[in-house]
Amino acid sequence: MNWSDIVNAMFGGASDYGEILALVQNSVWAGAVLGLVGGLIGVFVMQRDMAFAVHGISELSFAGAAAALLVGVDAVTGSIVGSLIAAAVIGLLGARARERNSIIGVLMPFGLGLGILFLSLYQGRSANRFSLLTGQIVTVQNAQLGWLIVISVIVLIGLLLMWRPLRFDSLDPQAAAARGVPVRAISLAFMLLLGLVVAVAVHIIGALLVLALVVTPAAAAMRVSAGPVAVPLLAAAFGFVSAVGGILLAVMGELPVSPYITTISFVIYLVCRGVGARRDRVTRSAA
Repeated sequence: MNWSDIVNAMFGGASDYGEILALVQNSVWAGAVLGLVGGLIGVFVMQRDMAFAVHGISELSFAGAAAALLVGVDAVTGSIVGSLIAAAVIGLLGARARERNSIIGVLMPFGLGLGILFLSLYQGRSANRFSLLTGQIVTVQNAQLGWLIVISVIVLIGLLLMWRPLRFDSLDPQAAAARGVPVRAISLAFMLLLGLVVAVAVHIIGALLVLALVVTPAAAAMRVSAGPVAVPLLAAAFGFVSAVGGILLAVMGELPVSPYITTISFVIYLVCRGVGARRDRVTRSAA
């Protein structure tokens, strides 16, 4: 493969960009919704030091979706069931960070092994198998977009209802417990909401790339701000730009959308890290 082939793979469809973009409107909406919700809930994931949990849930979600394909059930349903089971197990048994990491370390290979087993037994289209790992955001159907919007609304309502106690518990769990906050119930509820987000994210961008829209935008936002309002807004904006920007770039060529999304997300993180480091140096110099 020479440079002309690479350029053609990346930008070969630029001449028909408008027509192609009209065919993937559902994908753009799905990316926008997923980027906003993923970035928003990712703030609490980072505050609670649960980035590892996102990957653990995605593995069980992958196993559930693979099992659904095997038995002929809708893959989204299987993904949601797998995610909720993993989220409930982690939320109930992993009260402390050490216990949580141990449980996730056990669940991840188990879920991945089950998923590989189910896909090995599945005799359907090979594209369906591959999409569970890398996603299929450019082929989002109306039903899938509807699922995503409904679940996102549920997650947003849940976050708004428990925003203050969840933030208190995320920043200082010992003080929250001493003040009478039901930390165990809050933790379980948050894990279930996270499970729902991961389930739809797995179906859209794949089990291997969920962290790019749930963890990276929030990590970037926390490098440039510490405000209780600014960080969630920045994280949601970064997730939106990563998802929608990745789709808008990908439709110009023949390459998968996932590398675009992950690259944009990573570049945003690098820029924010540089801005944060420069701000810290200026602050130390002034002091």
